Amino acid sequence: MKQTKQANNPLYGITLKQIVTELVEKLGWKEMNRLVRINCFYSNPSVKSSLTFLRKTNWARLKVEQMYIDEFCEKNVINNDLHEKKELLTENVKS
Repeated sequence: MKQTKQANNPLYGITLKQIVTELVEKLGWKEMNRLVRINCFYSNPSVKSSLTFLRKTNWARLKVEQMYIDEFCEKNVINNDLHEKKELLTENVKS
């Protein structure tokens, strides 16, 4: 079976471990706990314990995935759209 790129899925190809690790690096445990009230982000937080909890608890995983999208993906989509519009404007000016 061929794997196809899922254009509408911003998390395609990103593991849960990557998501948690990048969020910790950018936000820290305290801010992550403030945004999504999960005990594993508050009480002795670690990537390992968070992964264990998130893999068993779908509602929490969905909230963390959404936090990742809000922090990393949305801005990239907006920046790409602005870059494409700028290129179009530049091309139109040259024509």
